[in-house]
Amino acid sequence: AMSDAAILNLVLWLPVAGMALVWALPEERPDRVRWATFWAMALQFVLAVWLYVRFDAADPSLQFATRLPWIPDWGVSYLIGLDGFNVLLVLLTAFLGPLVVAGSFTAITKDVKLFHAMLFLIQFAMMGTFVAQDLFLFYLFWELMLVPMFLIIGIWGGERRIYATLKFVLYTAFGSILMLAAMIYLVWTLKSTTGVDSFAFADLYGVRLPADAQTWLFAAFALSFAIKVPIVPLHTWLPDAHVEAPTAGSAILAGVLLKMGTYGFMKLGFPLFPEAAKLFTPLVMSLAVISIVYGACLALVQTDIKKIIAYSSISHLGYVMLGLASLDLIGIQGAVIQMVSHGLTAAGLFMMIGMIYERCHSRDLAAYGGLAKILPLYSVFFLLLTLGAIGLPTTSGFTGEFLSLLGAFRAAWGAYEAGVAWPLWLVGLAVTGVVLGALYMLWFAQRFLFGKLKAPHLPITDLSTREVAVLAAIVVAMFALGLFPDEPMSKTELAARQFQQLVETGGSAFASVR
Repeated sequence: AMSDAAILNLVLWLPVAGMALVWALPEERPDRVRWATFWAMALQFVLAVWLYVRFDAADPSLQFATRLPWIPDWGVSYLIGLDGFNVLLVLLTAFLGPLVVAGSFTAITKDVKLFHAMLFLIQFAMMGTFVAQDLFLFYLFWELMLVPMFLIIGIWGGERRIYATLKFVLYTAFGSILMLAAMIYLVWTLKSTTGVDSFAFADLYGVRLPADAQTWLFAAFALSFAIKVPIVPLHTWLPDAHVEAPTAGSAILAGVLLKMGTYGFMKLGFPLFPEAAKLFTPLVMSLAVISIVYGACLALVQTDIKKIIAYSSISHLGYVMLGLASLDLIGIQGAVIQMVSHGLTAAGLFMMIGMIYERCHSRDLAAYGGLAKILPLYSVFFLLLTLGAIGLPTTSGFTGEFLSLLGAFRAAWGAYEAGVAWPLWLVGLAVTGVVLGALYMLWFAQRFLFGKLKAPHLPITDLSTREVAVLAAIVVAMFALGLFPDEPMSKTELAARQFQQLVETGGSAFASVR
């Protein structure tokens, strides 16, 4: 039997083998390329499920770890493993992989081999970013993600794809360069204070920095992560990238890539610089609430169906940041569930928009109406995903948003009892995001599916078996997480407690405000 650590390495490196496999297949047989990619991704998912099941919720240490010296002179090691921070995100990434491939079977007709090779490459980079437990390795994977995304948008994207892909890369690269500088300073400090040469997260958590140094380093890391999330006002690359990306690109971007930022805050930003994190918490919470409300307001006025979902992502990730910044156990766990939930609903909705775009070649909301009459299957799935995005109880969206808000409210109430009133107002404002979310999504669904029939290019066919299978998998996962959140939350609970200990709060995010 293979060891679980070996299986985790297989989960990580399988896409690299997939790239080689795809490269060996003939270009004139695109269906072979598609199916080979699908089965390789499906295998990765099966292995990820095995690891998820084997993951011991009662063990706070790193599980299935592999540690190999890589550049020993610098203290860099190949160090990967699963913990409560990344176990659900690894599962989400592996789950969406085969679905994204299956969803783009008919959409991608040019450079099919290169496209699937890029899907493998981005899968490898995303998996690596989540499982890396060494800062050098993390950074390599973090930067590697840019390459396939740049090409996916730049080669298979829409009209303004070059503008969108350059904007995406420039924004992200700018944040990353600051993170690199902060990283080098952090490792150098560890070496000069303790004599230890190491990039391992576990060692870096122990670095005790003066408050002013922490402030600068936190700012550098936070900027890099905030661009990825994206938090308002660093969000303007997102709608362009989403609108111009092919469906697969949008689904990966919304499903997994945006979680890199929130994961970065959870795994590195807050725990590495606890003093600065506490100092910045009121700012982070305020920006999170602005993102929730502003993102929802922007979604409300869009006429491009892809932009509605793109702006809704900004709003939904605001809840994740709010839950994390509350530093409350329930809020932190809610943030993790919300990350996974948004990954499911947003990827599903982007795929559905891709499906209708393939049929009608229009993204203009005004061109649509009355689809429920001619596409009943499509409409049922669209409404289910819409309700998940709104956060209807029984769906994962409810669990994530409710717990994030509950955690934020508990933190705000603690501050209120200590004589600080504004956090309570802030969380009250965040709740309006739930109402606005229902407003823009239901209004979108009403104009899109109901009313007078005016779908372009009639007649159009309803969902194929392949499309139904992809969407059914997402909907089942959405309800599973919504109805049975206890099991996944037990896997993240110790990590959430560890996060709290690393940031060492006096039980409230607003300890510093007093």
